[in-house]
Amino acid sequence: MKVRLKLNPGDQGTKKLHALYGDKLLCVRYRYDAERKKRYKTVEIVVEEMPWKPPAPSAAPADRLVAVQVEYCERDLQQRVRNAGGRWEPTRKHWLLRQDKAVELGLEDRVSEIDETP
Repeated sequence: MKVRLKLNPGDQGTKKLHALYGDKLLCVRYRYDAERKKRYKTVEIVVEEMPWKPPAPSAAPADRLVAVQVEYCERDLQQRVRNAGGRWEPTRKHWLLRQDKAVELGLEDRVSEIDETP
């Protein structure tokens, strides 16, 4: 199904739904199913509300380099790291990769801080 139109509460076409759901209404969408030749009107409503404290921003910038351990026999993973912009550090025998890319690849458990000493 394809969404062609998204309306906010109070927009033309949402008045009855806004009267029905009140402030719980977040949006109204019109979805179209080409196979079945049908149009659907859907609503997004709030069903629960509770306090939430966002996590503190990470002290480390996402673009900082981290060391990633990848075994010699893990050729596919090496290629994925290389494609993500990683580079092999032969003296220390690890890959250098941006932290956000390491997280994107799901390698958090293989990440270690870079030892700046030679």
